[in-house]
Amino acid sequence: MIRVVLTEIGIFLIPFVLYAAFLIATRSAMLHRASWPLRVVGWLVATALVLVIVSLLLLVHYSGAPPGSTYVPAHLENGRLVPGVEK
Repeated sequence: MIRVVLTEIGIFLIPFVLYAAFLIATRSAMLHRASWPLRVVGWLVATALVLVIVSLLLLVHYSGAPPGSTYVPAHLENGRLVPGVEK
C-alpha cells in the first residue's frame, strides 16, 4: 500500500520538479518568491491533480483480475507454499 501512495506522491510532484528544472535551466532564482507566482503554482497544482487522477484511473483499469475470475488464495500443498492465482 505504501508503494502506491509514494507513487502517487511522486506523480503529483512531477510538474513542480519540471518547473524547478526549467528555472535552473534559465538561470532564474529558483528559491526567489518572484519565480513562483501564485498563477504558476495554481497551474502546477491543477496539472498535478490531473496527472494523479489519470494515474489512478489507469491503475484501476489495468490492474487486478479480469471480470468473472475466481481468486484462489495462497495455500500449503505437501509442505510447500503455493501462491494465490486467478482462475
